[in-house]
Amino acid sequence: MQPAHPLLDTPLKAGAAVFPSRLVLAPMAGLGHVAFREVLAAYGGYGFMVTEMCNARAVPRENRRLSPVFRWRDEEAGSLVCQIFGGEPGEMAAAARRIEAEGLSGVDINMGCSVAAICKKGYGAALLKDPERAVAIVRAVREAVRCPVMVKFRSGWENTPDLAVDLARRFEDAGADLLTFHPRVAPDRRSRPPRWEHIRAVARAVSIPVLGNGNVFSAADCARMLDETGCAGVSIGRMAIARPWIFAELSGAFEPDEGVFLRAALAVIEAVWRHYEPERAIKMYKKYAPYLAANFVYGHSLWPGLVRGQTREDMTENAVRILGAGPRVASTPNAFLFTA
Repeated sequence: MQPAHPLLDTPLKAGAAVFPSRLVLAPMAGLGHVAFREVLAAYGGYGFMVTEMCNARAVPRENRRLSPVFRWRDEEAGSLVCQIFGGEPGEMAAAARRIEAEGLSGVDINMGCSVAAICKKGYGAALLKDPERAVAIVRAVREAVRCPVMVKFRSGWENTPDLAVDLARRFEDAGADLLTFHPRVAPDRRSRPPRWEHIRAVARAVSIPVLGNGNVFSAADCARMLDETGCAGVSIGRMAIARPWIFAELSGAFEPDEGVFLRAALAVIEAVWRHYEPERAIKMYKKYAPYLAANFVYGHSLWPGLVRGQTREDMTENAVRILGAGPRVASTPNAFLFTA
């Protein structure tokens, strides 16, 4: 198999770090946890993965063996970037120092989350309303660590690329090594298509790598984003949850067969229950299940059956019964189930 695009054969450089692929797992709350990342890692094909959002205020004191989000396997540290959210430069810098001391491969600053509970505190996408503070945070983190410093951000709160282009330049000047850009306005929870032309504007404005993010569901989408925007790589979130082999597939190293969905579901079940206590594990698996169901033509009707029950044994039995029957696979997963 050939990679989806020739550029994907080229390593990605971010600061002093060099990653083997230009495909990246985007950070996703409640989904990109240590158990799911273990499943994805078995397929390979990615350059690095990003943790769930971690509260910068808590990170310096977190116990990585107990925290539900600030947790990783020792063997993934060299390809794992930790994303932090917060609003105070000093707190963000302190969190970054802890992350670097743990041997993780970079710090990602969240300026993209538009959830009300995050934004009302002045965190996430709310920082785009305060460019001076946003730039001060990047500068403080850069001065605190030597590892790669990354920023994930959106278009802003108005649907033009002007703010994003200006901030991209200022983030680069403040010391950012890599930017991940999601070209939607902050209030848009995927109700409209992402504006890929905004990625092109941001990528042209800076000399550091810009990863494109938003609505890459297939090899054709991946190639088109790279060609149309000139971005340095592609950050994939929801599709990676639905199909954790997507990076290996886009890299040309893996060709899925009809049994891949059942095997992936069983692998997620095994990993989630091994890493977390049963009460948390069942919640995590049920959050993953809509993404699994989205792969199928009648995913809406399959989803309730996949999550019936409250135990690991129930989830295993459901997966074997439903997925083992070979339900018809959709050409493109149903994105409506991604927001369930």
